[in-house]
Amino acid sequence: MVDVAGLHRRHREEMLSAVTGVLSEGRFIRGPEVSSLQDELAAYLSAQHVLGVGNGTDALQIAYMALGIGPGDEVITPAFTFIATAEAAALLGATPVFADIDPDTYNLDPARVEELVSERTRAIVPVHLFGQAADLDPILEIGRRRGIAVIEDNAQAIGTTYRGRKTGGLAAIGTLSFFPSKNLGACGDGGAVVTGDASLHERMFMISNHGGRHKYYNELVGVNSRLDALQAAILRVKLRHLDSFIASRRAAAARYDALFAGCADIALPYRAPYSRHGFHQYTIRTARREEVAASLRERGIPFGIYYPVPLCDVPVFAAPGAARCGPLPETRRACREVISLPMHTELTAKQQQRIADAVMRGITS
Repeated sequence: MVDVAGLHRRHREEMLSAVTGVLSEGRFIRGPEVSSLQDELAAYLSAQHVLGVGNGTDALQIAYMALGIGPGDEVITPAFTFIATAEAAALLGATPVFADIDPDTYNLDPARVEELVSERTRAIVPVHLFGQAADLDPILEIGRRRGIAVIEDNAQAIGTTYRGRKTGGLAAIGTLSFFPSKNLGACGDGGAVVTGDASLHERMFMISNHGGRHKYYNELVGVNSRLDALQAAILRVKLRHLDSFIASRRAAAARYDALFAGCADIALPYRAPYSRHGFHQYTIRTARREEVAASLRERGIPFGIYYPVPLCDVPVFAAPGAARCGPLPETRRACREVISLPMHTELTAKQQQRIADAVMRGITS
């Protein structure tokens, strides 16, 4: 699905030099590499503050903790996403509230959000899924009108734009994941939180640092979640090339589009007019998904189904009282029909032709 090794071969010398510098200096926790990455990410995202943390799930938990979310509170998330968005809220005792998606973008439908807001709602968390920006303006307006914080889950969309601005720095807090398969991926785990609010930034720093500004003088109950310097050094190298990585993904997406053009049985990834898609995934939908999957499997071609089950049906959230859920017709349809094809910077036209041939054999079988 993702040729991380191929990408690393192209940037091997830069990455080795960066890692060697950290090894020579011997500062592995926080330190200058992490500080520099935070500054460079803030500049890239046009954001005021970026804080590196252990991973993308930690970033969500720290964001929720900084807002004081806990037992009795509700957090509205899409039902069509990875579990971390809801799991981090549930871990703090809050109740996930699952909303339906827009059928074109697969992102949170603002109209469905409005229907689910209650007096207990403390946060709305749109996910910029697959590299396609959610329609933020209506969601931010709901948040302003109802006094509810909005958190952008930007784990899959670094480099994506919404109305000409990079996602991740457009709400009260944004969260990033540097999981190796992401458009900006580390060689291990990593994440970050993003905010324009200095007091929130300071609070998130303390939470990530055992609840203290200074060692042994803890002011909050916090966690231990820090981006290490080796990962920061690697990410600094990759950040310099991120726009070219995304350009390669967009070019690969355009080639897929051309290969599937005119096939009425396949819905291609939608490009919302307010966004520039980053193509973390290239996800098609078809009523013949099982046949397509069988054809790909038979030919040894990887694929992914993101996501086969609405979050409200996952056993941990299907338990009585574990979550609240609105009607989910579009989520359930997407769960039946979506399939993601290989998407990465090293994808060749020849490989894509082979993938497309296998998909079309499945469609016509």
